[in-house]
Amino acid sequence: MKKLWSVKTHQQVAGKFLLLCCLLLGYFSYLAYEYGFATGGMTALLTWSFFVLCTPIADAGFLLDFPLRVLFGVRMIMSEMVVWAIAILMNVTAVTFYAEAYATTVPTQLLYEIIMTPYPYWAVILLSAMGSFLSIRFGDELMDVLHHHDRAFFHSHQFKHELIVLTFFIVGLLGYYKLVEALGMEVL
Repeated sequence: MKKLWSVKTHQQVAGKFLLLCCLLLGYFSYLAYEYGFATGGMTALLTWSFFVLCTPIADAGFLLDFPLRVLFGVRMIMSEMVVWAIAILMNVTAVTFYAEAYATTVPTQLLYEIIMTPYPYWAVILLSAMGSFLSIRFGDELMDVLHHHDRAFFHSHQFKHELIVLTFFIVGLLGYYKLVEALGMEVL
């Protein structure tokens, strides 16, 4: 029965990942049609990097993190570090060689403003990193508990550890929303 659950879970994750890939391909196709292949491709990548660098939950990175964890056993914290490195390098390259691509969409314009205004807007990136890596840590711990890895440690230190992590997460989230409001964006 456990083997059947595992196969079914892998199929569901793979199916959702393929559906998401189709959505991203559709977004890229629209941008390529609207702005041309090169600018549309760069805009799609910069939009992805906006969601990696400027949202306090590991949403854009989680598109890769969770499927890699379920399908291949790669810890989500490791894949998230790679995702952040790629997003940062992509923006360094884009600002240096292709800054006009930032002018195409609202998220890319906002990303450019954040990148080009270190104080105070780089705090959005720092708070987003904190939130993203804390949410990925929760995901890794949940996967470990589900698979009975480190179960004794999780249960023996759960309250103290989780309370500290939750406090940092809430403080980071509140700070993030204050900075986003300072950028002139409407917060839910």
